[in-house]
Amino acid sequence: MNDKREIFGWTMYDWANSAFSTTVVTALLGPYILALGESSSTPLMLFGFPIQPAAIFPAATSLSVLLQVLFLPLLGTIADYTNLKKRMMLTFAYIGAITTILLFTVQADMPIIGTNGAVLLASGLAIVANLCFGAAIVFYNAFLPEIASPDQRDAVSSRGFAFGYLGGGLLLLANLGLLNFMEDTGLAVRISLASAGIWWLLFTYLFPQRRLKARDAARQLPDGSTLFSHGIRQIAHTLRDLRQKYPSTLHYLIAYLIYNDGIQTVIIVSTAFAADELGVETSSLLLLVLIIQFVAFLGAFAFGFLAQRIGAKRSIMFSLVIWSGLVIFAYAFLNNETQLFIMGVFVAIVLGGSQALSRSLFSQMIPADHEAEYFGFYEISERGTSWLGPLAFAAAVQITGSQRIAIVSLIIFFVVGLILLSTVNVRKAMLDSGNNPEGVVL
Repeated sequence: MNDKREIFGWTMYDWANSAFSTTVVTALLGPYILALGESSSTPLMLFGFPIQPAAIFPAATSLSVLLQVLFLPLLGTIADYTNLKKRMMLTFAYIGAITTILLFTVQADMPIIGTNGAVLLASGLAIVANLCFGAAIVFYNAFLPEIASPDQRDAVSSRGFAFGYLGGGLLLLANLGLLNFMEDTGLAVRISLASAGIWWLLFTYLFPQRRLKARDAARQLPDGSTLFSHGIRQIAHTLRDLRQKYPSTLHYLIAYLIYNDGIQTVIIVSTAFAADELGVETSSLLLLVLIIQFVAFLGAFAFGFLAQRIGAKRSIMFSLVIWSGLVIFAYAFLNNETQLFIMGVFVAIVLGGSQALSRSLFSQMIPADHEAEYFGFYEISERGTSWLGPLAFAAAVQITGSQRIAIVSLIIFFVVGLILLSTVNVRKAMLDSGNNPEGVVL
């Protein structure tokens, strides 16, 4: 534990995969699908119902997470009973990266399928890539309790997020230059989307694949069981244990599910909101996301430092108060690009910190040798994979036709999450799961 070489290899996976969450999910794919949908001469129909272009991307994201609800806890359970944790993480990472590269092929007026077919193709690729992104993160997160001691997890988790924001920001900087210098904006966007997949694939191979250590399974399958059959049974067993043995951990997981849905929805819909409601150009959107990346790099370290002083739980609660204020500001006062950039700085400060500390806090509350299993449930609401928030936002857009009105729906996630988190007993959760709270600031 605390092997610096392995920890560096682990943090570099955040550097690798953040290209997908930044360039694809946050910056470009939502506005690109929106533009494709609006350019079509006929409305997009699904099961006989017309679909608003602004609702397509958040709805696709929600579908990818509904699939994760079915598969990720099972995958995590299987990983705890085998030595395949590293191999499964890499497999999903590479599939996700290759699928992302294939987004280069999506453009208006495609042969045979046309523009509406291109929208569906882009949505399908996004669903697969996001599903693989989430699956790889399950195994990645499960390494945290194995590579860092309890008193170091806040710092290591914050470092991983900081590396992610820095890496994602550097690729976004290159893509911003590409969009500014290329006359064909559509081609520049497609190249940028593909570059995120190449970045994800390359740095996964160079660092996590070479530095993370495969570990033997901590538990053995019962006689007569297969990985699949026992995995199914273990999901029910885990849910029962959460309710009966680890109620404080379950309490925290519910709070996290709710407030993180709000955070993820802001990430997913922010650029499409700015483009549609404020008329912000693509180059300005990329500059905004770029600023957020580099400020978030500092914010992740700042919140890691704050957690060492007041504890991870109080630090997350402080961030949720700020998130609530930001949603109110976006609805009532956000009217121009200057205000958008000012708001972006505040988003960046709390973004990395709230996510990094949520991960490290959860790692303190789960029993040893069950890391992948429990992080499978955790990942259902991890970054870029939430479904309640995007679904609520997509429904609000579909009903009202306005993204500004829909943004109001997000305040509920932050307020309810804050109230639930305030009542979580962290010390009890650690003791119930067999972890020693000594040395951990609570």
